[in-house]
Amino acid sequence: MSRNTKLILKIGGIVVFLGLIIVFILRYTTKAHSPQDTIIYEQADLKLEVFYNRPYKKDREIFGNLVPYNEVWRTGANEATTFETNTDILVDGSLLEAGKYTLWTIPMENSWKIIFNSKMYPWGINLDKEAYRDSKFDSLVLERPVEELDSVIEQFTILFEQNGEFVNMVLAWDETSVSVPLKTEEAPTGTSYTE
Repeated sequence: MSRNTKLILKIGGIVVFLGLIIVFILRYTTKAHSPQDTIIYEQADLKLEVFYNRPYKKDREIFGNLVPYNEVWRTGANEATTFETNTDILVDGSLLEAGKYTLWTIPMENSWKIIFNSKMYPWGINLDKEAYRDSKFDSLVLERPVEELDSVIEQFTILFEQNGEFVNMVLAWDETSVSVPLKTEEAPTGTSYTE
């Protein structure tokens, strides 16, 4: 192997190594500001799981500013948020088949569109800061009303709440909350929630 070839390989190796270090630093920095979380709801044969990243408010105006109205939002930060169900469920009365989906939203002043998309994406936004979502993979799109909260929620939160025969998936941040009713064909009789 010639001296020039060895030099080119060494330089290439150094560039790749430095690139990896930069990627890990950027990833760690973004995770520090918007830590990831997984919530799980289990009842009888039903298991629901949401993976998402939780940004903070930090004295910012959230909806209509940081998260613009009428634009697709990755429903958190960093990676695309995912929703998984091990069985077919009814989401606000519409069938969602068992499987793993990316969860997208379109916040509006009085309601939100909730979108379950069957494609997995490496990140929530592209370099132009637009949502990665490809609408041709939308499995279910529905609209839910906004509820105004009396107090501020500092960190974006998704949780499951039992509500009679339904399990509500609640998305809450700042002074805004949206509930999405979920149920199986049989009404739940008990609940287990872990975070």
